[in-house]
This record gives sequence, C-alpha cells and structure tokens, in this order.
Amino acid sequence: MKKEKYEILARKYRPKSFEEVVGQKHVVQTLSNALRLGKIGQAYLFSGMRGIGKTTVARILAKALNCVYGPTPTPCNECEFCQAITKDRAIDVLEIDGAASRRVEEARDLREGLQYQPLHSRYKVVIIDEVHMLTPEAFATLLKILEEPPSQIVFIFATTEAHKVPKTIVSRCQHFEFKRISQKDIVKHLAYIAHEEKISISQEGLFLIAEAAEGSLRDAESILDKAVSFAGNNISLDDLRVLLGTVPQKLLFEVSKIIFNGEAGEVFSLVDKLVESGYELINFYHQLIQHFRKLLLAKSLANFQDIIPVNEEEYQRYRKEASDLSGEELLRYLNALLKEEGPLKYSFQPRIYLETILVKLCHFGRLVALEDLIKTLAGEEGAKSGPLEAYSGEREKSFSPSRTGFSHPPSPGDLTSPGKAQRKGKRNQTFSLERESEKVMPTPAEKQDDTFLEKKHEKADSQQPGLEKSSHQVEVNKETTPAIHSFS
Repeated sequence: MKKEKYEILARKYRPKSFEEVVGQKHVVQTLSNALRLGKIGQAYLFSGMRGIGKTTVARILAKALNCVYGPTPTPCNECEFCQAITKDRAIDVLEIDGAASRRVEEARDLREGLQYQPLHSRYKVVIIDEVHMLTPEAFATLLKILEEPPSQIVFIFATTEAHKVPKTIVSRCQHFEFKRISQKDIVKHLAYIAHEEKISISQEGLFLIAEAAEGSLRDAESILDKAVSFAGNNISLDDLRVLLGTVPQKLLFEVSKIIFNGEAGEVFSLVDKLVESGYELINFYHQLIQHFRKLLLAKSLANFQDIIPVNEEEYQRYRKEASDLSGEELLRYLNALLKEEGPLKYSFQPRIYLETILVKLCHFGRLVALEDLIKTLAGEEGAKSGPLEAYSGEREKSFSPSRTGFSHPPSPGDLTSPGKAQRKGKRNQTFSLERESEKVMPTPAEKQDDTFLEKKHEKADSQQPGLEKSSHQVEVNKETTPAIHSFS
C-alpha cells in the first residue's frame, strides 16, 4: 500500500481566504473593500518580515480577481480557477522569484509576454517575490511596464526590504506594510492546529514556540512541526526547551538570585555550567532579559499572566522575588542588560564579556542612585546653612587680594574658566602697578641713585602710620619696578 505523502503544517494550514489570514486585519479589510467596490489597482507592493503572509495574501488576491463569482472578497476555492491557483497550476498567474530571475533579459522576456491577453482567466496576475533583488536595469524595464500597464494585468510585488525598491516603483504601487504577528494570535492559531492534529501541548509550550518565532507565523508552524517529529503528539515543556536550546527556568532564577545577593564569585561557576551544558550564551542572555522583564511586570502589575502565560508556581515565585526589590531597581537592571546586548552579540570573547556583565550587575546594589546622591549632597534642610556659611568664609580667605591678585573674590565664571581668571588677575595686577608707578616714578637724575627705591618705600611707610611695612610688598615692588623702568 502506497503511503500518503506528508504535508508540512505550514502548507496544510495555509490560509485560502481573507478570513483565514492571521494578524493582518488592516490589509485584509482594505483589499476586501476594494474588491467589493470594484476599485482594483494596477500594482500592489506587500512589504514586511518573513513568514507573515505576504505571498499568501497575493495568491488569495489572485483567486479573488479570477474566481467565477468574482471579482469578490470571498473566493469560492472550488471553481476551476481557484483550484488551479491553489495547486500552482494556473497559466495566467505567474509567480516569479526575484532573487533567481533578476537580470534585465528576464525582465524583457516578461514584458514581451505581457503583451497578450489572459488565456483563461479574467486577469493575468504577476507575483514577483523578493522584488528588491532585481538589478537596476531590470527595475528600469519594469518601470516602463508600470507606466503604461495593460488593462487586464495586475502586478503584486512582495519584499522583506522595501527600502531597496526604487521610489519610482513604489510610487506606482499601492503599498501595504504587513505587521509582525502578535504572540497571542500565534498561540491561538497553534492551538487550533494542535486541536485539528490531535497534538497534546500545554499553553506554556505554545507560548514558548510563539516567543521563539519572533512574530513569524510560518516559523511557529515549522517549530511545532519539528516538535512533533522530536516528541510525537505528546509534547512536554522540557521537550520544547531541549529542542529550542532554552535554559531551564530554575537556572534563570538562580542567576537573578546571585545578582541580587551580590555574589560575584558565583558568576564564573554559573557561566561555566552554561558552557558545559552546550547552551548558546547569546540565547541565554536573551532569556535573561525576558526573565527580568517578567520580574518588572510582576512588580508593576497585579496580574501579569494576562500578558505572559506562566504556570501558577512560576507566577508566585516571580511575585515573591519582585517584592524584595523596588521598581526603580528592576528597571536599572533591565536597562543595563539591554545596553550590553549588542556588544555581547558581536564580541570575540562572549564568555568573558558575559562574565563581566554579570559581575557588574552583582555590584549594582552598592551603587548609589543619582537622585539619592543629589539628596545626600544637598543634605537636610536644617543642616544646609552651617556648612555653606563655613564654606563662604573659607572661600573669602582663600581669595584675598594679597594671595591671588584679585581685587575681590572671583565669580563662578572665573573659577570655571582658568584662562579667564588668569587674564583677570594679570589685568588687576597691571592696574595696581600703574597706580604705584605714578607715585614712585623716578626722575632721570634719580635713576642714577641706587637708594631710590628704598627711600621711596620708607617715605610711603612714614606717610601711612599704623601700617607695618610688608616684606612681601617690598619684594613685589623690587621685582616689578625694573619692568616699569624698561617701558619708560
């Protein structure tokens, strides 16, 4: 007996109508209304990440245009045209791989073939996947077709990198941006498949698959397919963790406990355990970020199980661990982890870099938050005046004119700009020297008298009784007076 050929889940459960498309309501609604109103465009551009329904929607649109009951937003999937498109046998629906058929010669052949009317269908539909891979010459040929498109031809372009498509092409298309599929929608769709295929898997297991798929429904279906091959129709959470290479939850709690207790010495043995167990360090790091996110959710929300499904035991453990920390502390840990994610990914020594990150996190408890530091420096309101007054008195003493050359204590701007303070000090000193020179400037005859300076200083002191002659002032005058002579 011939064994029936196995059909992978991604193909078996591929949507055949707009109603079955998952997570792209804005695209489905717009196209359905356009078909209902008869407003069919000449060219469409579908962009977005892999595995979110771009090519699938393109095929459904081809069915909707050529169904015997169409154009209609609800193709029957039973008529000859719908069946031919489903089985990839439709003559008037051309599906081209832009990566393989990217040369200008192939674009010219396409242009020649489009001169003829559809053979059997209402519309000739041209689907070009990965259109951004075409050469500039091929784009130029394609542009000429789009400028003067035949009335019975509809182009549908699909790409994962819309920014690489020339603006001249984009401006002639109706551009639809496909979104990542939410984890809730992926879990719901996987639960439907599991029910139809009689696969036993927990809600947490479905969420683990959805998390690993990162918004791609096709990736999620492929992971489920692989899990069935690995564990049969009874898939446990441990089976999925082994298959996906994810770290057990208890190990993540062990890491966070080491960090919160500041046990930096335990970090090295823990990382060694990860390496010996064969875990990818970057995957472990991604899980650690998600682990701290769950702690933050447990601290911030009354019930975070609505956002991330976890079993009751893990839920209570997250609540207990988060209760010992403030939301600000958890946010600091999470921000620090996110900041180092990129450098760790591209590090030549990921193990050493990971150990460094975890040791830093262990010392976070000893660091003082900026807000607390500001409060500490400012001090209590009643204790502010004493230290400030003492500081002001010391400041006035340290900036006396005789020691610094300033006629008054410098302003904050003088203190923060050394160059400015020096210039101001020199300027004040020059002015004082000029005033002094007016009093003691010698005549030409007196210049010959070696005792001139001494006599003048004695005369000045005798005219100001009560002021003792400062040896410091005499030294300054002896040093500066010859400079005045040189300019006279």
